[in-house]
Amino acid sequence: MSFSTSHAQHALIFAEHFGFNTNILETNVLNLAVVLGLVFTYVGDALRGLLANRKQNILNNFREADQRASEAQDRLNRARTQFDQAQAKAKQIRDQALVTIEQEKNQIVTQNQEDIKRLGLLQQETLQFEQQKAQNELAQKLVRLALHQVREKLTQRLNSSIHSAVNNFQIVLFTNYKPQ
Repeated sequence: MSFSTSHAQHALIFAEHFGFNTNILETNVLNLAVVLGLVFTYVGDALRGLLANRKQNILNNFREADQRASEAQDRLNRARTQFDQAQAKAKQIRDQALVTIEQEKNQIVTQNQEDIKRLGLLQQETLQFEQQKAQNELAQKLVRLALHQVREKLTQRLNSSIHSAVNNFQIVLFTNYKPQ
């Protein structure tokens, strides 16, 4: 029995050291510490992995956003450059249009002045022609009137021999007459 007594004593000492604790608060704190230790040990690695993945995703999203912002800025700069070039081209076209308008205006003024000169010359020529025509008509009327008066005088005052001589003389004069 000494063996079993020795065993029994050890069991009592063991029971005293590892006995049941009836204090609930201490037991709960101890249980919580064990559970938290297990959670941190096994779940902590998985949680750290999830957090690392989340961090990496957030960093990737930031990099992509920065890249998209940089691309958008590049597109904006190109658009501004194209806009500036378009404005410069529009100004150049506008300036060229003003120069062309001025040139065409000067050309039209010059052409109108030339047309006015030509019309003036044509008017003068027409006037001279009409004056010449009027002079010719007047000369013809005067000649007819003179001939008529000569005939009357000749028929009234002259005899037939003088009448024939005067008529022949007048016929020679009129056949030699050339209107100017």
